[in-house]
Amino acid sequence: MSQLLQREIDRLKKHIVSLGADVEESLRVAARAIVACDAVLARTVIEGDAKIDQQEVDMEEECLKILALHQPVAGDLRFIIATLKINNDLERIGDLAAHIAERALALSRESAATVPAELVTMADKVREMLAKCLDALINMDAEAAFAVCAADDDVDAIHREMYRKIKDGIRKSPENLDALLQLLSASRYLERIADQTTNIAEDLIYLIKGDIIRHKLANRRLFEEEAESMNNEQ
Repeated sequence: MSQLLQREIDRLKKHIVSLGADVEESLRVAARAIVACDAVLARTVIEGDAKIDQQEVDMEEECLKILALHQPVAGDLRFIIATLKINNDLERIGDLAAHIAERALALSRESAATVPAELVTMADKVREMLAKCLDALINMDAEAAFAVCAADDDVDAIHREMYRKIKDGIRKSPENLDALLQLLSASRYLERIADQTTNIAEDLIYLIKGDIIRHKLANRRLFEEEAESMNNEQ
């Protein structure tokens, strides 16, 4: 590898870590905003999303420039491909954090808004997943990335419980429909952030070990869902 290409890749690593830190902060503040129904915190996240969007565009242009000028191969090529995908997933998490903040803004205007404990737990787990994923990125730690993938099932289970609780709440208190729907949306966005974080972890495993595991995980989850369905029917 030429010294110039090495410098470009080192700079790319710093930029993706910086973007990850900004996205993690956005999610942290959005989670606080939804739990506290805090309009001020919510606006902070919404207004900061444009910066994350611009970072994603700059990162993509940087990756494409390296591909065009240096034509990297082997591990360097794998790193740039993984970076492009991680970059896109991080930007999407930033968008979802802004959507959660929008739900918090709406809830701040609802006098009947009561945030279920499950949503608080879910927000904590999703934040922990993202933090662990970014640590895995910095340390190139495949085992930590595998742990992030495994944690996604816990978030899915909490989201299903949230759905049941919200449906029951709507049936018992239809006058609180608007607030309950905002909470359900927030739960769905958190679940999608967990999915995006899992995508990043899978890309890290590809980057570190050269293994593509996303289809293996999808098949395992499908088998588990079918088995659970059969058990419920019995």
